[in-house]
Amino acid sequence: MNRRNFLLLSAITPVIAQDYITKDDRVFLDAEDLITLKTLDIRLRRVKRYVGFGNFNFLSLDQMFYYGRNYSSIGEFTKNEISLIEKLFYENPSNHGFYGKRTVDKITNRISSKEIVKIPYSGHYIYKGKPYEDYNRILKDVGNDIILTSGVRNVVKQLSLYVSKIRRVNGNISKASSVIAPPAFTYHAISDFDVGKKGWGSKNFTSAFARTSEFYKMRKLDYIDIRYTVNNKDGVRFEPWHIKVI
Repeated sequence: MNRRNFLLLSAITPVIAQDYITKDDRVFLDAEDLITLKTLDIRLRRVKRYVGFGNFNFLSLDQMFYYGRNYSSIGEFTKNEISLIEKLFYENPSNHGFYGKRTVDKITNRISSKEIVKIPYSGHYIYKGKPYEDYNRILKDVGNDIILTSGVRNVVKQLSLYVSKIRRVNGNISKASSVIAPPAFTYHAISDFDVGKKGWGSKNFTSAFARTSEFYKMRKLDYIDIRYTVNNKDGVRFEPWHIKVI
């Protein structure tokens, strides 16, 4: 970890941290894709209800299509929906202001249950090895008020978050990608995880988390870092809750 950057980050946070970074946010999905986005969002939610919140985190695309074909409560994914899924996965997001690194090359990426550990009472998973070790060290060093708010996310889960966010901002893909990484660009698919403060709910996903005692303690740790710092080059808002596995 670059501890100096972490300390600098905490020093300036109360003044300049924002939930959205400043950039051109005027790139929108076209009208046809926006219509498809709505039906895709609804179908992804059906899949999530069917497989359960925890399993949805590491579900593969092939498994999702299987459930769609075989269960009427979900319904088969349409050609337009599949085309939009592929477009959102294979796009070059720098066209709308996201400059992060591609972390997943295959849209059919699979995550084995043998690679991950379920965290009790969270509904989330963390990769075995250093991510899991880091999480346990944080609990020990920071205290029991720290909780896991998001862990492993395969393509389907990240796609669902991305689609839902684009829909909520009326097709503004620039604004959506400053909050949720596109499905092929999330570090949750390979290592990272989010933490928060017990009892804070959605506030854990705002810059207010950087003013908690938990964050103050975390910034002193030499084995973790923050993935998306203030004014980061990826084009993502400041995320003090997003733990970078280093």
